[in-house]
Amino acid sequence: MSYKNSWSCLFILTIVLLCGIGAVAQNKTFSRQDSLRGAVTPERAWWDLTYYHLNIRVNPADSTIGGVNTIQYKVLQPKQVMQVDLQEPMKLEKVVQNGKELKFKREGNAFFVQLEESQQAGALNQVDVYYNGKPAVSKNPPWSGGITWKKDAKGNPFIANSNQGDGASMWWPCKDHMYDEPDSMQISVRVPEHLMDVSNGKLRKVEQHNDKTKTYHWFVANPINNYGVNISIADYAHFSEKYQGEKGTLDCDYYVLKENLDKAKEQFKDAPRMLQAFEHWFGPYPFYEDGYKLIEVPYLGMEHQSAVTYGNGYQNGYRGRDGSGSGWGLKFDFIIIHESGHEWFANNITYKDIADMWIHESFTNYSENLFLDYHYGKEASSAYVIGTRQGIRNDIPIIGVYDVNQRGSGDMYPKGGNMLHTLRQIVNNDEKWRNILRGMNKEFYHQTVTTQQIEDYLSQQVGRNLAPVFDQYLRDVRIPKLEYKVTGSKLSYRWSNSVKNFDMPVKVFVDGKEKWLEPTTTWKEMKGLKKNASVKVDPNFYVEAGSLPVQ
Repeated sequence: MSYKNSWSCLFILTIVLLCGIGAVAQNKTFSRQDSLRGAVTPERAWWDLTYYHLNIRVNPADSTIGGVNTIQYKVLQPKQVMQVDLQEPMKLEKVVQNGKELKFKREGNAFFVQLEESQQAGALNQVDVYYNGKPAVSKNPPWSGGITWKKDAKGNPFIANSNQGDGASMWWPCKDHMYDEPDSMQISVRVPEHLMDVSNGKLRKVEQHNDKTKTYHWFVANPINNYGVNISIADYAHFSEKYQGEKGTLDCDYYVLKENLDKAKEQFKDAPRMLQAFEHWFGPYPFYEDGYKLIEVPYLGMEHQSAVTYGNGYQNGYRGRDGSGSGWGLKFDFIIIHESGHEWFANNITYKDIADMWIHESFTNYSENLFLDYHYGKEASSAYVIGTRQGIRNDIPIIGVYDVNQRGSGDMYPKGGNMLHTLRQIVNNDEKWRNILRGMNKEFYHQTVTTQQIEDYLSQQVGRNLAPVFDQYLRDVRIPKLEYKVTGSKLSYRWSNSVKNFDMPVKVFVDGKEKWLEPTTTWKEMKGLKKNASVKVDPNFYVEAGSLPVQ
């Protein structure tokens, strides 16, 4: 392996671990706590989130967070026990409804609150959940969840959260399951007055207090997932620009450490380039009402909704490296492009269960390819996505285990991206493919979804039953192999190493001429070829190919 490729593999391994993703033993035993975290329990199912107001104080001096989260909800079914999640070592102090303190029982990280007032179907109610404590410190952000407490070069606090998978309930009490999102949210964060908090949405006001603190009040006008809720606290410099996009004027705000202001003004030019490419391919940026932000943080980065966090060192590639080995990965800042791509796939279209995390990561991995396609052309984008195959491990299926908060293989990044690149070849019409992607963001606008919904949509829009394709790439670890043999003027071919009834079309070149085959798992034939013709599979398809000896 060359030095260049060894760096590429290190890059891919790091991406595979992003957000804590790694291979897990398929025989893992799950606990009651896994079910309480990952399932839509009866104590969750009866109420629908409508609004949060998270009102907290962050104390850098002792690394504590405390305050109250107001949870507003609509009653779907008349039940009296509500599940609220908050992880140790955080402490839930009390829960109040209409001035009355309520009883609750704790089971690990789940609190079961006994509501006194009758919960009538259709009613809009709220509870206030008071809490405090020292949240877990992330040991390796963003791969492990928690709060990061660092210092900038001048010794000022530099603080941020990252908690996908591990859960937002690591630092604030909430309904910690992805299937349900509030329709809107207010985030009020009180910090020492020499610091600034940057959270999701738009800043409504800054409130000065007599104890040398300030509260930053942010408002999110759109539905938001739990792990996307963000606090970033530092002595920030701020600059901004207006982007003229498909839905009008988009406010773009950038918050960076003061010593990095000049570098940021240059490096963040990738943000409008990202918006140009992704609005072209995916449709309008999904959160015009909340604006778009890039925020420097003391870790690599995360897709916090309308508040994308950044720590890539103001350099192109992934920490200066190209994971594809093609050279094209150094044409853009990986964190700006990848994490911002999640605004469409993660924040706009969100999985209901983390087992379906490929919906976030496969499409966003693929967005890197489409960014290159928009700015540098189709050959560049193909070289990039094909290059990322060196990081595919085919260890366990991409889809994880449902209802226990268990994601699948980290192959959801490069393998998922290559699956989508393969689907583009099957469609064989780039404008149609573009409209499918744009339509997907319109069809599932601001929704939580399942894999089945995405599969059904793509099959319908492509005009072909793609179930065997998804079974092959998402639920199996084998790379499908096109077996073929040329006998005189006849080409025989079939799929092997595949799921039952695998029938994906594939483009080949026979003596350099393009041909489309419709292989199945049984032998088919093409006649009338030149004697001993050469056969080559289009490399844009993520498949293997092998010529069998003629008997």
